[in-house]
Formats: sequence, structure tokens, C-alpha cells
Amino acid sequence: MKKLELLSPAGDMERLQMAVLYGADAVYLAGTSFGMRSFAGNFSPEELVQAVKFAHSHHVKCHVTVNTMPRNDEVARLPEYLQQLDDAGVDALILADLGAFSLAGKYASHCQRHISTQQSIGNYECAQAWFDLGASRVVLARELSLKEISTIRQKVDPQLEIETFGHGAMCVSYSGRCLLSNYMTGRDANRGACAQPCRYQYALMEEKRPGEYFPVFEDEKGTYILNSRDMCTIDHLKELMDAGIDCIKIEGRAKSAYYAAIVTGAYRHCIDDVFAGRTVDPVWRDEVEHVSHRIYSTGFYLGEPGQYVENSRYIRDWQICAKVISCDEQGNALCRLNNKFRAGDALEVVGPDLRPFPILAANMTDSEGNPLEEPRQPQMEFTLPLGKQVPANSILRRCVDLSAK
Repeated sequence: MKKLELLSPAGDMERLQMAVLYGADAVYLAGTSFGMRSFAGNFSPEELVQAVKFAHSHHVKCHVTVNTMPRNDEVARLPEYLQQLDDAGVDALILADLGAFSLAGKYASHCQRHISTQQSIGNYECAQAWFDLGASRVVLARELSLKEISTIRQKVDPQLEIETFGHGAMCVSYSGRCLLSNYMTGRDANRGACAQPCRYQYALMEEKRPGEYFPVFEDEKGTYILNSRDMCTIDHLKELMDAGIDCIKIEGRAKSAYYAAIVTGAYRHCIDDVFAGRTVDPVWRDEVEHVSHRIYSTGFYLGEPGQYVENSRYIRDWQICAKVISCDEQGNALCRLNNKFRAGDALEVVGPDLRPFPILAANMTDSEGNPLEEPRQPQMEFTLPLGKQVPANSILRRCVDLSAK
């Protein structure tokens, strides 16, 4: 059994840093062009160089997405862009277009070439064909079962690495190749600008009755005919390893730094425990419930997930309050505020390789040492005694749905 590589999302520098510090083996990000998440922060040429240096200084690999399908005017700009990525020291490129793949071999010769899930690789012949063309890794279509993945692993060259999505949002269209957003809003999902219309509420209108909207009820809560649950495989990591998967990918470059940190940390600890044959500490399994998410499923890994009609709302029971900048030996933490809270609130602290523990917010002081009851100003700095020393970039959070705890 091979240990899974943990690949985490990095939508901007803050999210990259949190993913790296919380245990990612590799991160994936995009420059300002040719990536499938145009609404993530993404990285300018200068920032990309800094990102690669930061990742490499922590022995973490850096993968860059170049997985849109470029038009003629865009493909003319690709060689220069690919050369920039190569010069920056990027470890791998995630590619979908055959022309871009070919150009990457010429202009980014030091980068591995990984084939994006946008190529919908669903069988061993397709996977092997990409390897024969020079790909070192394929990111399989999300619609495959573990049994199908295991067959691909057995029938392709052992040197070909297999990557799959293991956590995050699922798309209602095959491998995310959706036209609905483009049709309804002019924002092309296949060019990184999805408006996520699958999460809208819909009604029925008959052609000869314009303006008359008929509700479509699946149950008493309404209709969610295009709804998709989020994927979570944290309970099935051994099965993923047994199937021969080399790398598990966390979706979410457009999500928060808090999400990148918490989900990466949870999977880091669970992967390590499973590979070592240890019983997984349930506190890490519980961590994926502490981020904004829709109801979880295991995707297609264990069979058809079926249509889910309960609701399409996000569960947002927990909220980040502040991030620790530094902490002395007595446990006095200098923090930067993210969201308002008050003295007396029950908080939790979690950090890089730090098991979550509860505290009561008390004895806070502002930057001048004055007592502070309620930090309010965005990004303000304050001191809060935590009871013990914690690493920088630890997180303070609270339960915002009091009925949940």
C-alpha cells in the first residue's frame, strides 16, 4: 500500500501558506491566465515565484493549472507563459488541451505534465495513451468507482501516477464540463467563470402562460433538481490507498484560507494514521464538519450517489474569529481579528499539528495594553491568553449555531 500524496488548494498566497503549514504534500494554484477558477485570487507572475519559493522551503510541491481550452489568440500567448512557469520552478502543470500539453513539453520541460479531470479520463486505454504521450499523472474523472479505478491502476504502466478528487464540491455535469452557466449568464464554466446555476432555486413556466410560475415541489422544503452534495472520503482513505491511488485532491481554490487549513489538517492526520496502521483519532475526522459545506457523500467511489433532494444549503456552524500571529511561552497570543466575538465567548483553538482545544475568551488587551471586551475593527490586533503556547497561524473559532453544540 502506497501512502497518498495530499494535494491542497491555494487560491491566493494566504490560502497557500495555510495549506502548506497545515500539512499538504503539494498545492495547486493558478496564474492570472489559463486556469479554471478565474474568481479565485490567483497569482501574478511575481507572486507565483514567491509562492513556489515558500512551498519549496517547506518541502511542498507546487502544481499550476493550465487547464482551460485556449482559443487561437490565447494559444499564441502560451509559450511565453509556460516558459515563465518553468523558470519559476513549478513542479507540475495540470493540462486539459492537447495543444497546450504539447507546448508544455517544449516550453516547460522541467515541469511534469498532469492531465486535468476536464479530460474526463474514465478508462485504462485513455490513461495509458496520455502516459505514452508524455504525461506523468492523470486526474481521473470524478464519476469513477473505486473498482473502476483499481482496474485502471492494474492495466496502466506502473509509472503513471493516478490522482483523484477526495473532498469538496461536486458538479452536476460530467467531470465539471457544464454549459448551463454560459447559457444562463454568459459566464463560461469551461473557462473558469462558473456562476453555479445548479444551486439556484427553480420554478416551472408553461409557454402559453408567460409570467405564471408554478412551484416544483420535491418535498415540503421545495425543489433542488440540480443539487449536488459535497464529496468527503476521509472515512475511506484505506480503500483509496488499496485501489492504487497515488494522490488525493482537495477541491476549493475559491474557498477560504480557513477551509484550506482545516480540511488539509484533517486529511493530513487521518492519512498518516491510516498509513501507519493506527486508529484514526476521531477529533481529526470531526474537523471536516467545522468548515462550510453541504451534506457530504462519497461521490461515485462506492456506487451511484443518487439524487439528493433534502436541501442545497450550506452548513455553516463554525466561524473563524482570529488568527494567531505569535505566541509566547506563557500562552499569550498576539492575534489578528477575522470576525467579531466578545469576552466570555466559548472558542476553540486549532493549529498546524495542534489538536483542537477549548478556551474561554477572557483578559483580552488591545495593542496598547488596555482591557478589551469586544474586538471589532477588521484586522485589528489584540492579545488573548490561551493557556499554553501554540504555533503561529493557529486559528481561533467559535460555534455560531448554538443549537449544534
